[in-house]
Amino acid sequence: MKRAFMALICALIVGSFALAQEVRVDPSGNTGSMHAGTPFSELGQHTVYIECGSIWDGKSEKLIPKVRIAVSMPEGKISAVQQHQPGMAFGVASGIVEDIDLSRETCLPGLIDTHTHILLQGDITADDYDAQLLKQSPEYRTILATVNARRALEYGFTTIRDVETEGAGYADVDVKKAINNGVIPGPRMQVATRALDVTGAYPLQGYAPNVPVPHGVQLVDGAEEGRKAVREQISYGADWIKVYSDRSYFVRPDGVLDDIPTFTLDELRAIVDEAHREHHKVASHAMALNGVHNSVEAGVDTIEHGNYIADDDLKTMAARGTWYVPTIFVGEYVAQGRAQAGAPVWALMPKIHQDTFRRALKAGVKIAFGTDAGGFDWKVNPAKEFGYMVKWGMTPVQAIRAATSSASELLGMQDKVGSIEAGKYADIVAVPGDPLADITVLEKVDFVMKGGVVYRKP
Repeated sequence: MKRAFMALICALIVGSFALAQEVRVDPSGNTGSMHAGTPFSELGQHTVYIECGSIWDGKSEKLIPKVRIAVSMPEGKISAVQQHQPGMAFGVASGIVEDIDLSRETCLPGLIDTHTHILLQGDITADDYDAQLLKQSPEYRTILATVNARRALEYGFTTIRDVETEGAGYADVDVKKAINNGVIPGPRMQVATRALDVTGAYPLQGYAPNVPVPHGVQLVDGAEEGRKAVREQISYGADWIKVYSDRSYFVRPDGVLDDIPTFTLDELRAIVDEAHREHHKVASHAMALNGVHNSVEAGVDTIEHGNYIADDDLKTMAARGTWYVPTIFVGEYVAQGRAQAGAPVWALMPKIHQDTFRRALKAGVKIAFGTDAGGFDWKVNPAKEFGYMVKWGMTPVQAIRAATSSASELLGMQDKVGSIEAGKYADIVAVPGDPLADITVLEKVDFVMKGGVVYRKP
């Protein structure tokens, strides 16, 4: 019995030593596998070479063939990007060297989705949404969110902006913290926590007055309540402030998508002023005429969805540098279900949205990639958005740039991510094809590296 016990202890010690050799923590706290047998004492001299068949670096108009990327570990940053020339020998780093062969792949910067909801599992109809808030605890929803975070990363999205928890409080702050501390795998995150709307404008709605129900947002009325809510959310970890600026959509006889605005202009201005005073940005859910106009006038930083934007507002957005995050695919995804559930306006929105998108392109408005993942099932690859952006008038390069260098600018992270160049984090994805010839290959990401740690490989 004693001999068996000692054998068990020895096995556990050997197993723990093997695990220590294979698992490490990157600068952001994320764990991942690495070359077996590498002791922690030598990680400072570890270089990873990635051999790419070609790369799109985030800035070029074309693919660059035969490129080697050097990644320094444990910093997890790119130390060199070098195109191979005939007869040229690549330098070899001192210490431990690891090679990753992607010579049959196209490498790109890690993708960035600037509009997600990791705490939502799809909400085509009000019933879908209500069931989540009424029948799932915030704790269970947070567990599901950790799964969605991993999915996002494995789809190739190494950075996301999650624009509110839909009734799950500040759970997004904790998911972000768990990722940064290496507890769970996931993208780099910026979060908007609870979002803001006015009384009577946001689900859950339609219940008896004597039945208390949760709401998907923090309800605020009046400029002072708005300012207080901004302060509260920032104090609990919000990177962004999110507002819902319109509701109750309908198409006028002249084809304009109209709405009922939620906040007054004074309320919106107070919220934006308070957020900006505290060096935080404001994202506005604004789908139609008045919501967009009031948001632009109040000085928000991004217009989310923007199914209809008047020409004058597009001009103002272009002049001020206000970002447009169109979230095209989700509109197509929910249109039929919502129309059948009694809101036929949703079936008309995609056509209006396409016209707006094309006018925004022509007006020179800055456009960033965002999908509203969570508004559709997370089992659906958010990279489907790329195909719609190209179908609606973007070139493949414009669409990819919207999800890399442009998106990093929107997030204020352009010095860290969004392109493949020395000094930036080694957030690199690869696909088995040429995304400039066929944008849909971005739905087939088969290699994902974040901060030098490989999370998916062919």
